[in-house]
Amino acid sequence: MDTTYDVKIWKIGTRKMAKGTTYTVRWFLGGREWRAPFATAALADAFRSELVGATRRGEAFSVTTGRPVSHRSGAAEVSWYDFAVQFADHQWQRTSGNSRKNTAKALTAATLALLKAPVPSAYDPVTVRRALREYAFNARRRAAVPADESVVLRWIERNSLTMAAWESTTKVDAVLHAVSSLLDGTTAAASSVKRHRRILNVAMEYAVRHDVLRTNPLPKGRGASPKTSTAVDKRSLLNPLKAAGLLGWVRGRPRGGRRLHAFFATMYYAGPRPEEAIAVDVMDVRLPAAAADDQWGEILFHTAQPEVGKHWTDDGAIHEERGLKGRAADDMRVVPCRPALTKILREHIEREALKPGDLLFQGEKGEILAGSVIRRAWRSARKEVLTPEEYASPLGKRVYDLRHTCLTNWLNDGVPPAQVAEWAGNSVPVLLAIYARCIAGHLPDLKKRIEAGGDLPEV
Repeated sequence: MDTTYDVKIWKIGTRKMAKGTTYTVRWFLGGREWRAPFATAALADAFRSELVGATRRGEAFSVTTGRPVSHRSGAAEVSWYDFAVQFADHQWQRTSGNSRKNTAKALTAATLALLKAPVPSAYDPVTVRRALREYAFNARRRAAVPADESVVLRWIERNSLTMAAWESTTKVDAVLHAVSSLLDGTTAAASSVKRHRRILNVAMEYAVRHDVLRTNPLPKGRGASPKTSTAVDKRSLLNPLKAAGLLGWVRGRPRGGRRLHAFFATMYYAGPRPEEAIAVDVMDVRLPAAAADDQWGEILFHTAQPEVGKHWTDDGAIHEERGLKGRAADDMRVVPCRPALTKILREHIEREALKPGDLLFQGEKGEILAGSVIRRAWRSARKEVLTPEEYASPLGKRVYDLRHTCLTNWLNDGVPPAQVAEWAGNSVPVLLAIYARCIAGHLPDLKKRIEAGGDLPEV
């Protein structure tokens, strides 16, 4: 039963603390004690009077929320599973492929925490999660759910709690713990926890707008989400000697080495994001005349092709074509192409016999360059070029570290942050938050400036 008439209401308790006195209403309901703190005695007394009035009217109390049934919103009439599917479909229409995937992951964890009973041991845990993540919360694949997953989803639908569970702080805490943990029970990375909580917050606001919940039940304010740092790990940056060694090894790679060398060199010298680099076509590269390899050129970035996975795009393609990150759909940016990169790209275009309209960086069959190929080549280069200690360290661990190295070099070479931000496709505050710790080489000059200010006179 979701309701009970077994209610005992106690006197208001007071507790004096440094920040003031707290007045707490306490009542006993269905074998459990409930509490509601208030900042003033008047508010506590008014709430207690409501509870007393409900008992005198013979009104039942919800064992889920601890409140009289008249206090319940429409949440008790809506299944969490049905709501989660509806919310996933709503987000599908307005978000990118990666956002759809992350939404499905967050909803999967929350759904498993909002069941009336544990999942039967007869169901494989991998199948259970796959059923939710890949089918229930995937608008494109839901109609094609396999038989095994379909059985699991029907059980979950029958055993899902209602949205009234969100009115219980105990259940809210259980959900937040679920979305903050890995499958082995350890705490997930702070960035993942923050992302999942942000998705749940959007879901709760959606529930409030559609009159399913009265208020957003998720905790707010300081400490609600873990702190994350966007600053680059200085240990991940490549010095010129290491970068030359890694790119040189890639160039000598028998299979597609020269094509990948041009790609990595573009990231190192021009600093695009990987999904922006693979979207560049030949016409976006403005190079000087053939006899002028010692001159500067330009590269135009206007499109990104993030690798999402065919199950999360509208057309079933692995990559999803989008505009530049954080900019209008038709915006673009122009980045200088230094002479060293000019020579590399000209040789690459001539060697591959690329024509205007062709992708600048292609796979073996002329298709878009796959992320798996890029990561595998970079991983092999690190293993062959770096020492075992360096390989185990953050040094150039991700392909993205080539971009970090490029932007850091620009800042250390004295390029104004506003100009670096324009070339990188960031705002100045974001740029400085990410790279401020990596700016080096200016300390002697700064010390002279500080010293020139003079010391305090002797008194």
